[in-house]
Amino acid sequence: MTSNSETPEAQITGQVADAYRGNWVDHTAPAFSRPYLRLSRADRPIGTWLLLLPCWWSISLAAATDGLRLFDLWLAIGCAIGAFLMRGAGCTWNDITDRDFDGQVARTRSRPIPSGQVTVKQALGWMVLQTGVAALILFTFNWAAIGMGVLALAPVAIYPFAKRFTWWPQVFLGIAFNWGALLGWVAHTGSLSWAAVLLYLSGLVWTLFYDTIYAHQDKEDDALIGVKSTARLFGTNTPRWLGLFLVLTVILMTGSVLLALLPLGNPLVLVVGLAAPWAMGWHMLGQLRQLDIDNADICLDLFRKSRNTGLLAALFLAGSAIV
Repeated sequence: MTSNSETPEAQITGQVADAYRGNWVDHTAPAFSRPYLRLSRADRPIGTWLLLLPCWWSISLAAATDGLRLFDLWLAIGCAIGAFLMRGAGCTWNDITDRDFDGQVARTRSRPIPSGQVTVKQALGWMVLQTGVAALILFTFNWAAIGMGVLALAPVAIYPFAKRFTWWPQVFLGIAFNWGALLGWVAHTGSLSWAAVLLYLSGLVWTLFYDTIYAHQDKEDDALIGVKSTARLFGTNTPRWLGLFLVLTVILMTGSVLLALLPLGNPLVLVVGLAAPWAMGWHMLGQLRQLDIDNADICLDLFRKSRNTGLLAALFLAGSAIV
């Protein structure tokens, strides 16, 4: 069993076991809204960052190829709001489909549905509301981006079921969570390119890295209830696999930057852009060196640090669009 068991505080307040202590949902949000915000993981914002950052990568890299536009500011803001909403809708859907599993896992039994804070019907209504508001934002983008946004619903819908039939559910999470790398590019340029595809693939492999670390928190409970994951598949070989994912992430993002920026013939822009995969790789290496797959607290801490990994890449890619 993991060390992230339900605390007396969680039993009293309804706080979810792996939420940040002192988070705004549990302490300042209106009481009626807390179960719904917990469904959306608003008390655990790391997932919103991990969904948002590929959007910012692609908007920045696309802008570096043909210049920043005022509309790019709205794209960045709109993607941030949309990431919060769609991550919330996706997590709500995940909790609906996993409600029976969640009740059997120490880290997740305090979630709103298995703990009885909301009903499945209420959760469905909340999911539809979040998706509807996110759609209003999407409709301010160009038609190609709207189409990409609609297509994103398919992997979001499939992901919660992946761990039932494959040892690689993290691949399905990566497909869904990095869709913004395609959407952001299309929202800026109006069409896809190989640079965007490689950026998307780099994000997908990065997801295999951080979500395998995350999955090691639940590996004992997952084995008992028959849920599959790359953490269980890799076992003690996890560090070697994560090293492979690190290298592939850097190679794929480097390829994306080269395809996008080499044609510009501007060495400064290229150097700043290439600093993105370099910085990301060094940060991932630091995480790998700290990893202890049998320590759930360390795994959770390293997973949360993945936000900084992606932010480093976003910073340098934005810099390539500005210089």
